[in-house]
Amino acid sequence: MNENVIVDAGPVVAWLNRDDEHHLWAKEQFGRLKAPLLSCESVLSEASLLLQRGGGDASAIPALVRRGVFQIALAIQDEAAALEKLMQRYHDVPMSLADACLVRMSELRDHSMVFTLDSDFRIYRRHGRLVIPTLLPPEPHERR
Repeated sequence: MNENVIVDAGPVVAWLNRDDEHHLWAKEQFGRLKAPLLSCESVLSEASLLLQRGGGDASAIPALVRRGVFQIALAIQDEAAALEKLMQRYHDVPMSLADACLVRMSELRDHSMVFTLDSDFRIYRRHGRLVIPTLLPPEPHERR
């Protein structure tokens, strides 16, 4: 299942922060998924900043990269034109650089899934029209 799991900052922060409302869900998902999970420096930088702002240990992010939990799977320099086009297309959402990187990674990898807490991934499309498969926590009305 998970050779092409692309991870966003939200689940990483939730996993590492016991006080996060999605901590238990994220911990369960990380327990099921096999390393390496794909990401990019923009996403991991965002996760590090969010952890630090929440009083957590921002150095956990490079430690997880060093241990092989995360693999950097996109170079912004190589994909700048495609990222710019995505961000322009979704300017009204708006789309962050990190989100654009995740969408682009999903375009570059068939049978990929984005592991996120961000409901904007229900709006974004890969290749302009295809729904992006996601691993999202259940919405409140879906929880039982």
